[in-house]
Amino acid sequence: MTDTATTPERRQLTTNYTLVDRVFRGSMTAGALFSLVVLALIAAFLLYRGFEIFSDFGFSFITGEIWNIGDPMDTSTAVLGIGAMLVGSVLTAFIAILLAVPFAIAAALFIEYYAPKSVRTALTALLDLVAAIPSVIFGIWGYAVLLPIVEDWSVPLERWLDFIPIFDVPSGIFGRSPFLAGLLLSLMITPIVTSVAREVYGQAPRDLVDASYALGGTKWGAIRNVVLPFGRSGLVGGAMLGLGRALGETVAVYLTLNLVFDINFRILGSAGGNVASLIATKFGEATPYELKALMAAGLVLFLVTLLVNFLATVIVNRSRRIV
Repeated sequence: MTDTATTPERRQLTTNYTLVDRVFRGSMTAGALFSLVVLALIAAFLLYRGFEIFSDFGFSFITGEIWNIGDPMDTSTAVLGIGAMLVGSVLTAFIAILLAVPFAIAAALFIEYYAPKSVRTALTALLDLVAAIPSVIFGIWGYAVLLPIVEDWSVPLERWLDFIPIFDVPSGIFGRSPFLAGLLLSLMITPIVTSVAREVYGQAPRDLVDASYALGGTKWGAIRNVVLPFGRSGLVGGAMLGLGRALGETVAVYLTLNLVFDINFRILGSAGGNVASLIATKFGEATPYELKALMAAGLVLFLVTLLVNFLATVIVNRSRRIV
């Protein structure tokens, strides 16, 4: 005689949400959907206003280096392209990230693991305060204070490093350069990157840090082997957040970089620009056709920013899986 095993019935797990839970979930879902709707409406509006430009110029609008409205009464004479401004946007943002990230890492580690508690509180409040300063204040300060300093630096830098193409300036005209704009942008985004990195570094597993100490490791050894690998995704996310702000910055770049429609990789030369400063410069006196071109340029910048945020999400998710 054999015993027949009976299979227990499958239980259905249910969750009973309270009224507060339902209201909270509904408000968060509505807020997320509203954000997506707003983004879609912005993209649709810019596409609607700039569609004629894409129809007339096609891909050459993105790669072209000339911005000439021609005869305002005859749109066929216009030659419009934002290629030089796109290169300027990427160049200044890259300089900003290259300068900001090392300082952000050092500042975040110092605040979280080396500074006394009273100093840590003061520095954290200072970081939040600096991150809230309007960009126009940074721009005025950069033009009035930082510009003469960078101009003095640029002369010996060009003399010593002119064998590297990006530091060679045949015109000998320095001042409002991509290097100045990138340096100013790095000062603007450093508090943002530092705040994100500090929050992530502060969540490093305490047991692994204590185990590193128990094995005879130093504080720097624990940071190098535990904290930095754990905070890689947060650092990448903070850096991409700063990159997004640097790509779309307007006033600070407008005040510290000469708007010249020429693809310029010489970071010390007084020539460059970015898409946002182009829109700010041309918007006030733009003809109806040129206004459509500025809307199209805004759509390109909008899509580039979304692409940066998407890549940031992908990189952060991969970093988390590796950790």
